Amino acid sequence: MSSFSEQPLLPSLLASLAEQKLTQPTEIQERTLPSLLDGRSLIGVSETGSGKTLAYVLPMLHQIKSLELDGSAVSTPGCPRGLVLVPNRELGEQVSKVFKSLTHGTRVRVRTVLGGSAKKMARRNVSGNFEILVATPGRLLQLLDSREVQLSDVRTLVFDEADQMIDPGFLPVANRVIGDCPKGIQLVMFSATLPDSVKVVMDKLFTRVPIQVQTAGSHHVVPTLTIDNRAVINGRRFELLRLVLAEDPKIGTLLFANTREQCDKIADWLDGEGIAYVNYRGQMDRIERRANLARFRKGEVSLLVATDLGGRGLDIWRAQRVINVHLPREIDNYLHRVGRTARAGRAGLVVNLVTERDQPLLDKLAAREALRG
Repeated sequence: MSSFSEQPLLPSLLASLAEQKLTQPTEIQERTLPSLLDGRSLIGVSETGSGKTLAYVLPMLHQIKSLELDGSAVSTPGCPRGLVLVPNRELGEQVSKVFKSLTHGTRVRVRTVLGGSAKKMARRNVSGNFEILVATPGRLLQLLDSREVQLSDVRTLVFDEADQMIDPGFLPVANRVIGDCPKGIQLVMFSATLPDSVKVVMDKLFTRVPIQVQTAGSHHVVPTLTIDNRAVINGRRFELLRLVLAEDPKIGTLLFANTREQCDKIADWLDGEGIAYVNYRGQMDRIERRANLARFRKGEVSLLVATDLGGRGLDIWRAQRVINVHLPREIDNYLHRVGRTARAGRAGLVVNLVTERDQPLLDKLAAREALRG
């Protein structure tokens, strides 16, 4: 499939894609669209920034609008036909934007109920008729318990960032949501990585064998990403960081650490250097975290200091560079972090500040890239 126009998508969707100059599908879109348009359940694994969101947004919009055109419009308040579960508010907002960028012609109504928003707002969002709901698990469960949302008409259920959503602790929530949906729904899961522990849980959720699609680049860094490993000599981590930042001080940069304490030390050092930054991590006020992210997106500051919370789901056009001030121990966390840059075919730079402790991770990454050839 060399273009979206080769797929049996509604003309209104093709027109919206053309307006955004989206003509050629990415690998994950090309390999999943036919099955998803056919109503098949599917697991898709592809590298970050490869277009997974659009891969499920297009068929969901097509199927739901087609029902309406066939004379079967939504008529019950709070009863969506498409449901997307996301692990956090930030990803939910991004997914909603992708949907709404394609609904000018279809007029499909997309609502959100996300953690961190007022309950009153969530109730208002689901009070009328709408077709698609994007939700975080906690907020959705509240609305299910109060019966302000019902899933009896859901046709497609998507778990986005499935490796973060589908763990043993989340299994009861997933079972509750699936149990509230009609039998035989189209169940779709997308992820950048798929650990074995997650595979076991997935097998328990699917009532029918899903199509499994894994792109060549999954579990690898994208080819447009440049990796620069810098050795930390005699513990002089911040001296090295000063040199790296000075090489290009104005580009949008994510600084990653493993813990809140490490983030605080980075922040203290940046304060001492007189360098502007914002924080993005857990255990801080959600409103402040959102405001910080907005400042970074707008270019008011060039540095965002984050834990692995910032390594999941965020799609920030300004993120041209990632600096791992402290490298993670797990490959999956590393892949999620570096996937914040070099997205959608753009170039990006990752600078790793490396100590002897990090060598096992680097060895695993090198072995994985060697296998790819």
